[in-house]
Amino acid sequence: MNSQKNYRKTRLACYLGFVTQAISANFAPLLFMIFYRTYGITFADLALIPLAFYVTQLVVDFLCAKFVDAIGYRKSIVISEITSAAGLAMLSFVPDLLPKPFIGILLCVIIYAIGSGLIEVLCSPIIEACPFENKESMMSLLHSFYCWGAVGTVLLSTLFFTLFGTEHWRILACLWSLVPLYNIWNFATCPIEPIVEEGQGMTIHELLQNSIFWILVLLMVGAGASEIAMAQWASAFAESSLGVSKTTGDLLGPCGFAVFMGISRMLYGRYGEKVDLSNFMIASGLLCLISYLLAALAKQPFMGLLGCMMCGFSVGIMWPGSISISASRLPKGGTALFAFLALAGDLGGAEAPAIVGYVSQMFGGSIQNGILAGICFPVLLVICIILLKRKA
Repeated sequence: MNSQKNYRKTRLACYLGFVTQAISANFAPLLFMIFYRTYGITFADLALIPLAFYVTQLVVDFLCAKFVDAIGYRKSIVISEITSAAGLAMLSFVPDLLPKPFIGILLCVIIYAIGSGLIEVLCSPIIEACPFENKESMMSLLHSFYCWGAVGTVLLSTLFFTLFGTEHWRILACLWSLVPLYNIWNFATCPIEPIVEEGQGMTIHELLQNSIFWILVLLMVGAGASEIAMAQWASAFAESSLGVSKTTGDLLGPCGFAVFMGISRMLYGRYGEKVDLSNFMIASGLLCLISYLLAALAKQPFMGLLGCMMCGFSVGIMWPGSISISASRLPKGGTALFAFLALAGDLGGAEAPAIVGYVSQMFGGSIQNGILAGICFPVLLVICIILLKRKA
């Protein structure tokens, strides 16, 4: 029966799902200065936009553990594309309809953040449940599409603004909404298999009592923290600590980081069956540690940017690899496991940039000292992998 099903369509739908998530996460920050000039929104209020996005994702991660199985995977993932498309399209007109445009922007961000949170929880188990060979490699390749989506969002939006001007940003918001709008049909018609048979998955209570589960949660916290801490601070780090221009800093900092992260995931997706995932994760953690040290201690701008891009390459396997290891160690974890993993990764991604910023402030605004504090994140990941290998 499985041989007659078009799982390539399922794979395409999940790829575009991660591209949708990348658009949702990266498009609004590109409009911050436009919002500032057009609506007079303060920088303090602008900072609430990514906060609202990630808090909404955290809430969705938590709720998915309880409600997705009751609703069903197909309905839930279709809802993710509907809310993503609606939120992005509404961004083009809702702020202008309300007395306070900022409230309209937050409303739109929350709507497409619901879709982003559902995508984060559901796409990985959908791929895991498909009868693909070498699922670790497939998981890595899947997550590489978030990287390419992030790079594409930045580059294509920049090209659009260069050709047509920033005053037409509302048209661009509508154009980006076409990606999830198209993907509704893919998810509505592609084959989707259950991650575990009905009634055989572990309950939330069973997960919470399992010692392996808590190591996996810490592993995801380390993976999310290692990735997001550098990704969020790469631009500011390049501009303030290394003395390069903002354009150079953006292209070689966050953009370079995302490109090398995508390359890492694609390479593992292509050759991953030839290496042991746990050993590869340990090597990646050690390379990440070296990258943080290089970025923090570099005296030359080139070496600092090299550390930043090396970090992108090193963290590439961490998030998808952690999910693959978790799925193999707790094969009956079901939706609850994937929801808690997404929640743990997002918690690491939320806390790590704050830690870097706090330490930077303690040392008189030195972002390099903040980056240096980030070495604890890959260390946590390596320790968790070693513990899991001992419990194997």
